[in-house]
Amino acid sequence: MSTPERDPGRWRPALDRPALVALVLGVAGVGYRLVLTLLTLPTSNSDEATFGLAALHIATGDERPVFLYGQRYMGVLESYLAAPLVGWAGASWPLLRLPLLALFAVFLWLAYRLTRRLFSPWLATLVVGLLALGSERVVRDQLTVVGGRPEVKPAVLAMLLVAVALGERRVRHRWLATGLFGLLAGLALWSDWLIVPYLAVAGLVLVWAAPRDLVGWPGVLLAAGFLVGVAPVIKDNLVAPDGQDSLSVFREISTKDGATPSVSERLHGGLLEGVPLASGLCPMDGCARWAEWFGLLYPVLLVAAAVLGLVAFRRAGDPAARVRAVAILALVVGAALTLLAYVRSPLAATDPLGNSRYLSVLQISLPVVLWPLWRAAAYAVRATAGGVARAGGALAALVLAALVAATLAGTVAFVADAPALRAEERQARALADAVRRAGLREVYGDYWTCNRLIFNTDEAVVCGVLDGDLSPGQNRYPAYWKRVGRAARPGYVVAVGSSAERALRRLLGDRADAAVVAEVGGYRVYHPDAAVRPWR
Repeated sequence: MSTPERDPGRWRPALDRPALVALVLGVAGVGYRLVLTLLTLPTSNSDEATFGLAALHIATGDERPVFLYGQRYMGVLESYLAAPLVGWAGASWPLLRLPLLALFAVFLWLAYRLTRRLFSPWLATLVVGLLALGSERVVRDQLTVVGGRPEVKPAVLAMLLVAVALGERRVRHRWLATGLFGLLAGLALWSDWLIVPYLAVAGLVLVWAAPRDLVGWPGVLLAAGFLVGVAPVIKDNLVAPDGQDSLSVFREISTKDGATPSVSERLHGGLLEGVPLASGLCPMDGCARWAEWFGLLYPVLLVAAAVLGLVAFRRAGDPAARVRAVAILALVVGAALTLLAYVRSPLAATDPLGNSRYLSVLQISLPVVLWPLWRAAAYAVRATAGGVARAGGALAALVLAALVAATLAGTVAFVADAPALRAEERQARALADAVRRAGLREVYGDYWTCNRLIFNTDEAVVCGVLDGDLSPGQNRYPAYWKRVGRAARPGYVVAVGSSAERALRRLLGDRADAAVVAEVGGYRVYHPDAAVRPWR
C-alpha cells in the first residue's frame, strides 16, 4: 500500500497512486456516512431502539445482556460498543451509530488491503470506490444498530488477512496472530450466525496456510481466543430454559409453518431482487427490471472467479502464491454458500425487500466478483490481445461502468429522498415530545412505536406493545410491560384510523374525543380517565 520515503530530517510513508485515490474515495465515503449519521439517516426504528435501550442499561450497570431482548440468537456487541457514548450523553441516535461508522472505516481499509494483496492495486481502488457509495438499503445495513453485519464483515476480512500473512511468513508474532484470529471468529459468531459460511472458509484458509501454527501453544491461543469471543453465548445457553437456547430458537425461526414458495420464486426473490438490493443498485421499495441484470450475472461471475482461482492455484510457483489462491477461492465459496442459504429460505420469496439485508455480507466477496471483469478488461488493452479478447474486454469494461453507474444512481436516489426521511424522523421526535408534555409516563402503542418512543424520551416514558386488536403484542423487554400494567391511567399512542384506534374508540364510547390529548404526525395520543385493558 505504501513505500518508505526519506525526506531531509524526517521519514514518512509515501502512498502510490492507487492508494492515494483509494484514500480520497474512502474519506469521501466515511464523510458521506458521517453526515448521514448526524442527520439520523436512514431513519430510526424500534428494532434499533431496542439495541439502544440495551446500551443504556449496560452503561448504567443494570444489566449485561448477551442477546437482543426477546431474541436469543442475535448478539448485542453493538450495544456494548455504544454503551460508553450513550452512558455519557444519554439517548442519542448519532452517538448510538458512531461506533458503526468507525467499523465501516475499518471495513474499507481492510477491503483495500485484502484486495490489493490478492488481486491488484487498482482493483482495490475500484472496490473502495464502490463501497464508498451507498443506497438506503446498503447504508441502513452499515449504520443502523440492528445487530451483526457491521462488525462481522471487518472481522472476516481481518481473519483472512491474518491467515494469508501467516501463510506468506510475514508475521513476526505468530502466536498472537492465531489468538487474534480465534477471538475475531468467536466475536463474529456471537454477533450474527449468518456469517458462519465465511467463518468456515476463513478457518479452512488458516488450516491450509499455517497448519504448523495450529499445533502447540499457537493452537491453544487460537482456541482460547475463540472461547473468549464466544463465551457470552456459551454462558447464556448453559442457563437458558428448555427450548430457549440459541440453537432451538434459531431452528424454530428457520422452520416456521406455512406454504413453501417454489424454487423459481425463491431464485427470483434471492437473485433478481436480493442481490441488486444488497449491492446498492436499487431503492428500498424494489428493483426495476433493468436493475435485475446484476442478480443474473452474479452467479456467473462467481463461477468465473472460481475457475480463475483454480488456475492461479495450479500455476502458483511458491507457497505464498498458493495461499493467496486459496484465499480467493474462500471468498468465492463464502459468497456461494451465503447466497445458497438465502435462496433456500422462504424469506427470499415472501419478502425479498425486507430480507435482502441478510445478503449484505456479500460485500466481503465484492473483490472476487469484480475480478473476472477486471481481468478481462485489463487483458484487452495488451498489445498481444486478439480481436475476441478485445471485444470481451470492452464488454467487461462496459459491465463495470454500468455497475458503477447503477450504484451511483442508487446513492443519488437515497440522497434525493433524504428530506422526506428527515421529516419522518422529526415527526417521531415530535410525538415523543407531545407524550411528555401531556404528562404521560406509561403508554401503550404498537411495536414500531414503543421502543422508539422509549429511546427518544431516554426512558422517561415507557411503552407496552399492543397488537391491532388491543391484545398484548411483542414486548421484547418485559419490565416495560409490567410497569405500564401497574399504571392507574396509562395513555395510548395509536395511528390515526388504525384498527387499534377504532378498537380503542369503541371501548371508550362517548369519552373517546375527550380522551385525546395530542395529535402528531399521523398519531393520536389518548389519556382516558380510566385504564382500558380489554385483555384482562
